[in-house]
Amino acid sequence: MRAVAETKRCTASTRAGRLAKARQFLLAAETITTVIDDQEIADAFVTLCVHAGIAAADVICCAKPGPVPRWGDHNEAVTLLASADRSAAKDLKALLDMKTRSGYSPVLTSAADQKRAGRAAAALVAIASSS
Repeated sequence: MRAVAETKRCTASTRAGRLAKARQFLLAAETITTVIDDQEIADAFVTLCVHAGIAAADVICCAKPGPVPRWGDHNEAVTLLASADRSAAKDLKALLDMKTRSGYSPVLTSAADQKRAGRAAAALVAIASSS
């Protein structure tokens, strides 16, 4: 049986900092789409969306009492997030499924994955912003 992701207690400072990171990553991803229309930078766009989603998920978990994920397997964080918001957990899972491919694979991310990543990251940041 696998251990649960290492956790920590959430503070107001942690929540504010992670929300700022989520917004930064999403803004950078959105800036890429408005400035560069090039498949060559698709993986950078998806990677920024993944980071935005991870940071936003931390904020969403912070909004509920209890621990938030820390340094553990991000996929285990999906379980913690599901206890706060099932829709957000699905979006995070979608982003995490693209993480390795966009960050490490020699194959470029597809246009469909880019669209899915952008939507998932935006949804997570919106939920985090209203949490």
